[in-house]
Amino acid sequence: MGRAPERHRRPGRLHRAKYGFCRALINGALLLWAFISLFPIYWTVTTSFKTAVDVTQGHLIPWVDYQPDWRGWRSLGLSPDRIGETSTARDEFVQRFTNSITASLGASILAVAIGSLAAYGLSRFKYKFGPWRNDDISFFFLSQLILPPVVLALPFLVLYKELAMLDTKLGLIMVYTLMVLPIVIWIMRDQFGAIPVELEQAALVDGASLWGAFIRIVLPIALPGMVAAFILSVVLCWNEYFFAALLTSTDAKTLPVMVASQTGSQGIDWWTMAALSTAAISPLVIIGIFLERYIVKGLTAGAIK
Repeated sequence: MGRAPERHRRPGRLHRAKYGFCRALINGALLLWAFISLFPIYWTVTTSFKTAVDVTQGHLIPWVDYQPDWRGWRSLGLSPDRIGETSTARDEFVQRFTNSITASLGASILAVAIGSLAAYGLSRFKYKFGPWRNDDISFFFLSQLILPPVVLALPFLVLYKELAMLDTKLGLIMVYTLMVLPIVIWIMRDQFGAIPVELEQAALVDGASLWGAFIRIVLPIALPGMVAAFILSVVLCWNEYFFAALLTSTDAKTLPVMVASQTGSQGIDWWTMAALSTAAISPLVIIGIFLERYIVKGLTAGAIK
């Protein structure tokens, strides 16, 4: 057969050209957005290796605009030449870092345990409290996020003072649990709602108890959602500043409070704050890199039924 007429080949080429142009445009927009999103992290990390002159002059590229220096990390006792020496700043950083880990992990574990049970009940059983039904109860939990934290400042101060829980890690764990519990319930309710009830009914027919069906059948399927809820809770608790600054003073102070305390009457040591901020966000970056697939799978598992 002969070659196709030119008029039949042009639409295909034009379509491919338009498709290639649109794809290049989308990729360019995504690269621009990635640059905008990652630039603050780049700025923070590079600033931790700057001196005062480099910070004030706005140098951006190390080894091109300026020579990196360990000044910011040295002030924390975390530079290679100070890591083996005794450092009060490093001891304080380790204590605040430990407090943040304890409060974040403790609150996240507690919130996932309580929130999963509450979400399972809302997805499997029918409740009625006056005019309220399951959807109303779920929205009530989520609506707690609308309340500004400053509204709860005075009640929490009075309550924690009476319970002798001011400046304690247990007090932070409790308030952090209340803070992230609505999000956990909302995520896990969608997770359990996406699991067919027939699986549990089959387990009950085979002789399993209600708790046995929940632990052996439902929880393994909902595990990605639980991991996503746990990671999201850890991130929110790790970055929380208001309650940590309000309810702690010395023993239970966390990293965000320590970062904010770098400001003083003589100005801000940007290199020290940048080094401290870099060390503070490093665990979250590691979690995001290695557990990204769990986060995506957990947050999208209930999207399609």
